[in-house]
Amino acid sequence: MTGPTPAFWQQRFDQRQTPWDRGGPSPQLLSWLDSGALAPCRILVPGCGSGWEVAELARRGFDVTGLDYAPAAVQRTRELLQSRQLAGEVLQADVLHFEPQRPFDAIYEQTCLCAIHPDHWIAYAQRLHQWLVPGATLWGLFVQMPRPAAVQEGRIEGPPYHCDINAVRALFAGSHWHWPKPPYDRVPHPSLSHELAVPLTRR
Repeated sequence: MTGPTPAFWQQRFDQRQTPWDRGGPSPQLLSWLDSGALAPCRILVPGCGSGWEVAELARRGFDVTGLDYAPAAVQRTRELLQSRQLAGEVLQADVLHFEPQRPFDAIYEQTCLCAIHPDHWIAYAQRLHQWLVPGATLWGLFVQMPRPAAVQEGRIEGPPYHCDINAVRALFAGSHWHWPKPPYDRVPHPSLSHELAVPLTRR
């Protein structure tokens, strides 16, 4: 498989080399929740990492499923839920092969797309579409992290991989997704430049 392997991510967690981890839920998730834009439902969090968003969603009454293929991430998320006496399902699986028993009402996508090599983006985008019921929303945070070698020489560098909004628009085409009009909310990150917050509705 092109790109990072489960062993790569396991090592990052074991060595606590997780600069993407804010130590709490994303401020954009909190904004969507506090505004009522994202209301309790059956929701999936692919690439759940340490589980901060999974725990916050569980605390607010969501039927939440966290998904990651690094055993350490799954363990961390389960321990976080247990320590806070929260209910949520946490599964160890590869997002490119995961088959839920039934579609979800929402997906929170923050750190998964940017962690997957671009060779697999089309397959992952197709999975996201399949996992949602029609009319449901993909709550997306797309990492903006262009590097000089990528811009000047066309090199693919990551993770995290730069989620150019034009590429993301091609992945989530208007024939399958409704796009809100820009500008999109810019979400600062202490170590990963910033993210663009774009809720996409499945057609």
